Amino acid sequence: MGRPLRIHAPGAMYHVTLRGNHRQDIFFAPADRHRLSELFAEVLEQFSARLHAYCYMSNHVHALIQVGDVPLGKLIMRVAGQYARSTQARMQTTGHLFEKRYYPVLVDVDQYFLTLLRYIHLNPVRAGLVSSIEAYPWSSHHVYVGRRAEQWVTTDFALSQFSLDRARAVDAYNRFVTQQFTEDAKRSPLEDCNSNDRRVLGSDDFARRLLGAAWKPRSSKSLDVLIEDACKHFSCSPTELASVSRRPNLVAARARVVHEAVSGRVASIAEVARRFNRDESSLRHALKAHDPSSEVFPVSRPGTD
Repeated sequence: MGRPLRIHAPGAMYHVTLRGNHRQDIFFAPADRHRLSELFAEVLEQFSARLHAYCYMSNHVHALIQVGDVPLGKLIMRVAGQYARSTQARMQTTGHLFEKRYYPVLVDVDQYFLTLLRYIHLNPVRAGLVSSIEAYPWSSHHVYVGRRAEQWVTTDFALSQFSLDRARAVDAYNRFVTQQFTEDAKRSPLEDCNSNDRRVLGSDDFARRLLGAAWKPRSSKSLDVLIEDACKHFSCSPTELASVSRRPNLVAARARVVHEAVSGRVASIAEVARRFNRDESSLRHALKAHDPSSEVFPVSRPGTD
């Protein structure tokens, strides 16, 4: 299966995980974490984004980020790229510091914001690095309780969920993350990601409401079923689809399979190309030549015949 496409919604909230390459360490001195914080502060202001929570572990970073009009990917790659270059220059090393792909999850704020906030701040406790949340210095928990000032961390939104009085809100937040370390608090909210789309922490209704036509649930059909459907519609066989023939009905059938496989996140173009013994460029050309919205190339909806 190919890499999933990024999804962007202006103003949306994302949980982000950024890991070291091969899960290796990304911090080698206390100054490294300070440098990463400086970069976040600069880039958040530049892209009109907000960071509501963070935790710097030894080999990865958790962050809860609300984007503006600029997609999350530009923000993360700017931060990660500058941090990697400065770290490698200081250590006189080369190669990838971070994994090539960061992991973003679009969050239903109404349902999951506070549980994600707690999950991020409790990460070192769950990992067994410290016995209490206060003992770990590299998270935004200390900003929430007023022990540290970091203007680039947005705390007002989360605290307002507890009380409009800041002192009461801080007290309630602190109880929420320190006195309720139940099995529910130990469990990752990311386990509840949408079964139709693991890029979304929220229901189908949430995804449709926020993303509109840009979101489609993953098709329940397999690649084999998509090929079978196309063969029925265009009166051909799977063997013919994998042949060198360029008969019009075969070209259209291949295009249909590619379109439904990619749009339904069933398979990538590369995977379909391997199944049909063709190169990707020929399938892209076929897809471009056959408009999925036309009568010549009707497209079934996921979950229907």
